[in-house]
Amino acid sequence: MGEKMPDMDTVTDDRAQVLDAADSLFYDHGIQAVGMDRIRDAARVPLKRLYRVFPSKAELVEAYLRRRDVRAREALRAHTDRYAVPEERVLAVFDWLHGWYSLPEFRGCPFSNAFGELGRDSEPVARAVRDHMTAVRDHLYTLAAETTAPDPGSLARQLHNLVAGATMLAAIHDTPESALHARESARILLDALPTRSG
Repeated sequence: MGEKMPDMDTVTDDRAQVLDAADSLFYDHGIQAVGMDRIRDAARVPLKRLYRVFPSKAELVEAYLRRRDVRAREALRAHTDRYAVPEERVLAVFDWLHGWYSLPEFRGCPFSNAFGELGRDSEPVARAVRDHMTAVRDHLYTLAAETTAPDPGSLARQLHNLVAGATMLAAIHDTPESALHARESARILLDALPTRSG
């Protein structure tokens, strides 16, 4: 008799446990420093079952980044959606960042970190990082388009630069203050926009 195939619930549970373990270990220690044996131990999933849901570490890394992308964008969108005034929604981006940077587990941008480690050698990693950055910029464009900005694309790119710079500085200096400084820069950009008519 052949080996009994696992049911879908087991596969789903294994996948979630492995991703949870990988998320914490990759973000805290770096992707290259963490082997599959360590993820197996943290996930409490036998190595055979681990490789059944993620046949390679490369696939696990990409899944880690894709899940991080979805969760981060959903959290940011939920936060900015709480504000009715377009300019306040833009500034809320930096309030959300300040909250993220203030978490004790903050270790910088997981996408920049992954790109720094593997982006030149792994096209799936580079693609996942670019897709995330593009999605963030698109969200900023949506927010910018609701303001009086004559060129929402230009404003979105400037805001994106502020977000990326603030995140890097927060990690390097181990302080959330860069989010507040970036917020002030965003406020200056917004104050320079045409006055809303009506």
